[in-house]
Amino acid sequence: MNEFFESSSVWGTVLTVACFGACYFLQKKVKKAWCNPLLLSSIIIGACLMLGNIPYSSYKSSSSVLSWLLLPATVSLAIPLFEQWKLLEKNWKAILCGIGAGVITSLLCTVILAKCFGLPVDIAVSMLPKSVTTAIGTDLSAELGGIPSLSIVLIILTGITGNILAPSLCKLLRLRSAVARGVAIGTASHAIGTSKAMEMGDVEGAMSGLAIAVAGILTAVLMPFAVKLL
Repeated sequence: MNEFFESSSVWGTVLTVACFGACYFLQKKVKKAWCNPLLLSSIIIGACLMLGNIPYSSYKSSSSVLSWLLLPATVSLAIPLFEQWKLLEKNWKAILCGIGAGVITSLLCTVILAKCFGLPVDIAVSMLPKSVTTAIGTDLSAELGGIPSLSIVLIILTGITGNILAPSLCKLLRLRSAVARGVAIGTASHAIGTSKAMEMGDVEGAMSGLAIAVAGILTAVLMPFAVKLL
């Protein structure tokens, strides 16, 4: 069996798509936040790897095509943004201020938590880019002395949390503006959260897609200063 997993180049892709599809179908039927397909499929895949004693490296190599598709999928977020261009022109100052405030708050909260709990510097650095995309976050973590693999886990957990809680938090905080909802979701929970924003509405999806890019740039600029505070 292990020889099959090592030699096959597609089993990881098949497993991932099958698990996500099944969990997505379940969510549509149950309609509960905890049935998030990203969360459930991650748990199921992790359990399969553990029970089958399958190395993660084997799964990663056999599902690499999905990782490759992340880049065009992220770039495609520019399409809904283009469709909402007039709205962006009208509110660009408020949007940029909102994204900037979100990035600064995320970095400062991480620094404060790391100080309060006495976390080692490398772990604290790994936590700093939790609200940006994996591609940006892992590079920043590696360059500034963090642990890239830990950053990946935290980035995914942050995205899944935002995806699950975004609608409820928007209602709780009475965020009635579609622009504000999109900016908040994209800044806090990157592409995974943006998938939920796109379900909430076209404006939310467009603004969330913009927030991903701007938040990534601002995090790259400000994170070295945050590291100095650790």
